[in-house]
Amino acid sequence: MNKDGLASFLLGLGVGIGIGLLFAPTSGEETRGLLKGKADEGKEYLKRRGSELRDSASDIIERGKEVIGRQKDTLAEAVEAGKQAYRETVSEPGSPASQMSR
Repeated sequence: MNKDGLASFLLGLGVGIGIGLLFAPTSGEETRGLLKGKADEGKEYLKRRGSELRDSASDIIERGKEVIGRQKDTLAEAVEAGKQAYRETVSEPGSPASQMSR
């Protein structure tokens, strides 16, 4: 859920509570109990969504670390292959690089 969705949820919750208060044929004590229950439901919903978002963020971060690790390994292998190719070229008799080093 994005910020707009969360804002819409909270707005809807507030409007619903307000309309409920206006049209509720209950006593003040019952209304307070209802409001407390709805507020607790909203709080639990927000805790659950927050936990889900943290879990999602953790998963994304972990996948990013894995990708970076693989890219780092690939780059290290490419650099090593380049060094090896250079060494082989330099050590070949008659190669321009080997003649320059003499």
